[in-house]
Amino acid sequence: MANLSVENAINGLLGGRIRIPAFQRGFVWDAERVAFFMDSIYKGYPYGSLLFWRTKHPLRTERKLGPYALPPGDPDYPIDYVLDGQQRLTSVFAVFQTSLPQEDAAGWIPIYFDLAADEDAQESQFFAVKDGDVDSSRHFPLNTIFSPSAYRAATRDLDEGTALRIDAMQKQFLQASLPIQTFETDDQAKVAIVFERVNRLGIRLDALQLLTAWSWSEDFDLQEQFDTLSSELRPFGFDSVGEDPNLLLRCCAAVVAGDASPGALMTLNGSTVRSRFDEIRNGVRGAIDFLKNTLKVQSLKTLPYSTHLVPLSVFFAVPGSGSVKCSEHQRRELERWFWRSCFSRRYSSGVLRNLKTDIEEMVNLRSGSASTLSSFACEIGEDFFLSNNLISGTVNSKTFILLLAHQAPLSFVSGQPVALSEVLADYNRSEFHHVYPQKFLRDQEVSSNDIGCLANFAFISAIDNKILSGDAPSVYKARMAQDRLDDIAARAFLPEVTWADNYADFREQRAVLLTEAARELIT
Repeated sequence: MANLSVENAINGLLGGRIRIPAFQRGFVWDAERVAFFMDSIYKGYPYGSLLFWRTKHPLRTERKLGPYALPPGDPDYPIDYVLDGQQRLTSVFAVFQTSLPQEDAAGWIPIYFDLAADEDAQESQFFAVKDGDVDSSRHFPLNTIFSPSAYRAATRDLDEGTALRIDAMQKQFLQASLPIQTFETDDQAKVAIVFERVNRLGIRLDALQLLTAWSWSEDFDLQEQFDTLSSELRPFGFDSVGEDPNLLLRCCAAVVAGDASPGALMTLNGSTVRSRFDEIRNGVRGAIDFLKNTLKVQSLKTLPYSTHLVPLSVFFAVPGSGSVKCSEHQRRELERWFWRSCFSRRYSSGVLRNLKTDIEEMVNLRSGSASTLSSFACEIGEDFFLSNNLISGTVNSKTFILLLAHQAPLSFVSGQPVALSEVLADYNRSEFHHVYPQKFLRDQEVSSNDIGCLANFAFISAIDNKILSGDAPSVYKARMAQDRLDDIAARAFLPEVTWADNYADFREQRAVLLTEAARELIT
C-alpha cells in the first residue's frame, strides 16, 4: 500500500488533482471528531486508508470538499477521485490549508493544540476552539504547521521549552502520511465492480454509495432523488423515510429486481434504476398513502416494521403518472397481510426469505393472479395483551396502538375524536395512559408488570389524564363525557366491568375484547 504525505495531500487538492465525485456524500464530521482525528495522526495511531479512483476523463459533476470549491486541475494529468476516506481528507485539508476561502463556514471551528493538556495515550490534546475562546498562551493554531512564515510568527515569542514542544508536534504532522490505495480505469462500469469488491472486503462503503455510483449520470443522482422524495413525503409525516437510505434501497431492489436482498441490490443495473425511478417513487408514495389512510399509520415511527414499506411499494409501483386502484378484494387482502405480519412478528426473523415471498405475492395480487399473500400462520390470544407491556418502539406496542387507532377512539373527557394524525405523527408516549390509574393499583399492591400490560392502556391524553386523576374508574367516570360514555367505551374496547373497580376482571375481559378485534382483522 502506498502512502501520501499530509502535505502532498493538501497540494494535490489545491492543484485540482484530487477531487470528490458527485455520488459521494458530503462532509459530516463535527469539529470534535476532526480534533480527535488530529490527535490520532499526532500519536501515530491507525486511522484507515484512502481509496482513489484514477481516471483521465473528469466527471461532469463533482462535489465540493466540505466547505471548499476545489480549483480545476491540469487536463494533461489524470484525476484521483476519492471513493473512501473523504471525511479524513477533508479534515486534513480544512485544518492545515490557508489558500482557499471557505464558501460555507457554518459549523466549522478551527483546531488547536492544547499546551495545557497532559500527554496522555487516551485523551486528546487537540480541540476545536471558537475564536472568542482562544487563549494564545495555551492554544497553538494548527493552520500554521505547513506555512513557514505563519509558523515562525506563531512561535517567535515562545519560551525555549514550549517552542521545542511545538517543534516536536509540527514534526509529527510534517512526517505523517496517509495510507492510500489507487486503482486506475477510464471505464465507469469497472468503478461499480470495484465498489462491490471493496464492499465485500469490508471497507466502509455503504449500499447507497454503491447504487448511486452505478446509477449516476449527468442528470440523475440517486441521493438527490432520495432527498427530493423525502421532501415530498414531509407533509404526510413520512419524511423520515428519506433518512433511511437502506429502506429506500430495499424498495428500489424490490420494485426493479423483485428481491430486496443485498445480493439483488448489488446486481441492479444503473440505467434500469434511472429509467424506473418514477415507478419506485410511485410505489413508495402509494404504500404510504395506504398505510396512512387505511391503516392509520401516521409516521414511520408508528409502523411496526419499516420493512412493511418494501412489499407495499411493489404493489403500488406503476410507471409514469399512473396509480394503482385497489379493488375491495385487494384492499382486504393487503389489510389482512399487514395485521397478520404484525401479530405474528413476521419480520423479526427470516426477514429476507419472508420479504421475497411477500414481494412475489404482491405482484400476483396486483396482476389478479392467485395470491397467497396473507396465508401464513398467525395465532393471537389474550396473552398478547396480558403479558406484553407498553414500551415505546417495540413491535407489539406499535401493533397494539394501531389496533386502538383502527377503532377511531374518542377523548375520555370531551367525547371528541382523537386527532390521530397529531398523536401518532410523533409517537408521543404521553398520549397513552392507564385505564386503571397506577396510583389506584399500587395502593392495592398490584405488581408493576401487571399495571403496565397492554390491556390497561388506552388513548388518554396527558390533559385528560390530569382531569381523570389517579382515582378509581368508578370515580373518574363522572368526569367523562356522559352523553357519549357508551361510545367512548366501545371504541376503547372497555367492558362494562371497567367501572366496577375490579382490576383482575377488567384485565381479563378487556383482553378478550382486544383479542376478538385482532382476530377479526387477521381472518
